[in-house]
Amino acid sequence: MYVGPPIDDLEMLERLPAPYRHLLERANGYVAYDGGLHVRGACVAPEWHSLRAAWDGDRALHRLFPAVAPGDIPFAEDALGDQYLLRAEVVHRLAGETGDVESLGVDLVGFDLAVRADPIGYLNLEPLEAFRAEGGALEPGQLLDVYPPYVFEESAVGVSFRAISAADRIEFLASLATQLRAIPDGTAVRLAIDPAASKT
Repeated sequence: MYVGPPIDDLEMLERLPAPYRHLLERANGYVAYDGGLHVRGACVAPEWHSLRAAWDGDRALHRLFPAVAPGDIPFAEDALGDQYLLRAEVVHRLAGETGDVESLGVDLVGFDLAVRADPIGYLNLEPLEAFRAEGGALEPGQLLDVYPPYVFEESAVGVSFRAISAADRIEFLASLATQLRAIPDGTAVRLAIDPAASKT
C-alpha cells in the first residue's frame, strides 16, 4: 500500500548489512499487509519512514527504550508499534508496551519468509484485523492505538482501537514502558490520559 521514495540517504545505506541494503535498493522500504508491517527506508523524509530518524534522530528508539542498544538497527515495525531490530544480523522484537526485547532467532531473510508464510500470526495482526472489520483503516505513517493497553488485565474484557500518527504511538509506548518498568506484576495502576497531550 506504500513504497518509499527514492533513496536519498546514501550514507545510511552504506551502514547497513548487505541483505537490508539489497532490499532497500529494490524498494526503499514499504508498508504492507494493510498497515501490518512497515519496513523503513534510507530517506530523509517522510520522517515516519526514515531509518535515520528511528536509528539516530532525537527520538531514536534507543533513546526511548533502554533495552534497545544504539547499534540495533530498527528496520521495521508492526501495526501496534512493536519494533523489529537487527542485532548482529539477527532479528529481535521490541514489545512496545513493556519495552522488552526478545530474539526471534532468524535473520532478515528468515524474517521475510516467516512473515510471508503467516503475516497475521507472525506479526500478531489480530487487532488490526478487528479494527479493519469495524471499518477502520491505517494510512501510511499511522499505527494502531489500543485502549486499554494489552499489558493491563482489563484488556481481556475488550479494547477500543483508533489510528494515530506513528510518532504519537511510539511516544506513548515508550512512556508506558518507562512507567511500568518499576512496578511488580499484578500491581493495581490507574491509567490517566492527558487530552491536551493526545493527538490524532
